[in-house]
Amino acid sequence: MAASHVISVCRADYTNAVHATALVNLLDAYAQDPMGGGDPLSDFAKAHLVDELAKRPQAFSVLAFGGEAGDQPVGLVNCIEGFSTFACKPLVNVHDVTVLAAYRGQRVAEKMLDLVEQIALERGACKLTLEVLQGNEGAIRLYYRFGFTHYELDPSAGRAQFFQKWL
Repeated sequence: MAASHVISVCRADYTNAVHATALVNLLDAYAQDPMGGGDPLSDFAKAHLVDELAKRPQAFSVLAFGGEAGDQPVGLVNCIEGFSTFACKPLVNVHDVTVLAAYRGQRVAEKMLDLVEQIALERGACKLTLEVLQGNEGAIRLYYRFGFTHYELDPSAGRAQFFQKWL
């Protein structure tokens, strides 16, 4: 584990070259992690991701910087605003959460999620949502510690399950 350094978090500015490079590099590192699927981002995704996020006012990202000089990108959270029809308010889906391995265990993700929550509240969101793989025990512990719980409307109906269909 890296020596503990001060970690700073900020909302990513998609027009800032340092932020843009950090976002792509951190997401690529996450994609290559077993919990991210184990494959690097495509060249297309690397070339277009930041511009495509910037086109979407419902998207925002949070970056964490650390290291001895405090300028090393060490964590990323990508979020996409959705809408809760039942609450008739926005919700924020926490889409990607990653922290470089050397910085895990230093509450970097919690610091980023604190800022995500603040931005969500500023947007008038009623809740945060996310998905996590069952085998990602460290992330699950983090999410419980941060206050996330399984989604269910009525315990007798069971927990919600996440599905996908590629198009």
